[in-house]
Formats: sequence, structure tokens, C-alpha cells
Amino acid sequence: MRCADTIVAQELPEPEVAEKEETAVASGNQNSLVLWNDDYNTFDHVINCMVKYLKKTMAEAEEIAHIVHNKGKCVIMEGNKTDLVEYYNILKLEGLTVTIE
Repeated sequence: MRCADTIVAQELPEPEVAEKEETAVASGNQNSLVLWNDDYNTFDHVINCMVKYLKKTMAEAEEIAHIVHNKGKCVIMEGNKTDLVEYYNILKLEGLTVTIE
């Protein structure tokens, strides 16, 4: 993630986003929508997309952006594949690097 538009570091409340270092293993109909780090998207763009399309709070969206930047990826949503495809397509159109696993 490009750091040109980084957010000023500040003390954030305990994040509500569950940090997942490894991709969740699909069980039954459960799949994960994974956001990956890239060299193209800014923190601001990632945060804005998380708030606008996934209805995350600003704090949750900031935490997701930092996890992706530091760990390389973050599970941003879980559910059945059919439900995740809509969000996958929207985020891809916004230029984000996402996969369904």
C-alpha cells in the first residue's frame, strides 16, 4: 500500500476487527474475502472503500488498512461465496486487490 497519503499515527481504541494472519480455512459454505497489500492503493482509498461498501466504522477501516499494510493481507468479510462475490466485484472495480478463499 502506498504511504503517500498515510494517516497520522494516533492511539486507537482496541480494534473491533479480528486480526487474522493466516487465511481462514473454508468450512462448509464459509469463505473469506481477503484484502491484499499492493503498491497502488493509498490508505485513504482503502479506508474509504471499507466504510462505503462494507459499512465498517472509521476505526475498523483504519485497522484493516494497517493490518493489510503490515501483514500483507486481512480477512475483511466471511460468509458463503455467493454473498461475497458482490463485494469482491465492487472492491475489484475500485482497484483493490481481493480474493475469495
